[in-house]
Amino acid sequence: MNAHTPLSPAAATGTPIMAVEGVVKRFGGFTALNNVTTSFEAGRLTSIIGPNGAGKSTFFNVLSGQFPPSVGKVFFNGVDITGTPQHRLAHMGIAKSFQITNLFPKLSVHENVRIAAQALQARFDLWRPRAGLKLDETVEALLLRVGLQDRRHESVDTLAHGQQRCLEIAVALACEPKVLLLDEPTAGMSPEEAKDMMDLILKLNAERTVILVEHRMKLVMGISDRIVVLHHGTLLAEGTADDIRRHEEVRRVYLGQSV
Repeated sequence: MNAHTPLSPAAATGTPIMAVEGVVKRFGGFTALNNVTTSFEAGRLTSIIGPNGAGKSTFFNVLSGQFPPSVGKVFFNGVDITGTPQHRLAHMGIAKSFQITNLFPKLSVHENVRIAAQALQARFDLWRPRAGLKLDETVEALLLRVGLQDRRHESVDTLAHGQQRCLEIAVALACEPKVLLLDEPTAGMSPEEAKDMMDLILKLNAERTVILVEHRMKLVMGISDRIVVLHHGTLLAEGTADDIRRHEEVRRVYLGQSV
């Protein structure tokens, strides 16, 4: 965050922009999350990692409002948002990009982003030309932000996989989020595409809080301000990349992988 970027209320007061307290999530007799308590600072980039079955996706879905916790609480800017529906969280400033692209494949790149922007700005009278122009300006700015301005009129199903993921981020950004949640943003990408995506995420983090689930350890270690490690649904460790590299239990869980 540069010196000229206004602080969010959370950053100004020292209150975490998001936090979970004693979160448990059960599916029938299976406990996917067990008493997880952690918090996320405003303006920081936090990565959530862990082996397969660690509970990463479940934790992410609890943060985004897709799953309510069975026990425990979720907070946003110090306000209890436990059980708040996902669409209401989007209007509050929490946006999620999914592991599997969630777009309208037969519509154009521009139309996909415009639909999202229009949903946020439904309070405007969209029959007035100026309201429509304002939306189009917003869409163009978002497409420029993710490098898709030259593909604006193409249908989504003609885009490469990496471009679709960038478009999905533009759709998420249309709701002007304070917190951007990214679920496996580099899934299915080549190493070069993954690096480009991480460069984009770093630029977005200069403007907002980013929380992501990611499996590419070298990339995670290179861009994260903080890392949260889950294992068997519990919080195993949290700290900087150096903290995590030195953590003996984390190294054991990853079977000696270079973390």
